[in-house]
Amino acid sequence: MHDDRGLFYYPAPSEKKIRMYVRENAGEIEFRLFNQEHPEIWERHGWTPASAVKQAAALYRRDNPDKNPLTLYDENAAAFLLREGK
Repeated sequence: MHDDRGLFYYPAPSEKKIRMYVRENAGEIEFRLFNQEHPEIWERHGWTPASAVKQAAALYRRDNPDKNPLTLYDENAAAFLLREGK
């Protein structure tokens, strides 16, 4: 999907107030979260490269092996949107 902020998908499909925006920068996918109930997140946090997301997730999972933070950051969905959005 696309709006004035760019290409996005719903990381939690039942929650339409939360959107994950995607873009490509220097050949790498980047993510940026928007939550209608907390718009300050968009303002405080910039674009995050997929490589940084994976690195942070690996650190998080060391202490929380039963949780997967990567469920919000779907590289396959992002790649599809970027391919189709051109």
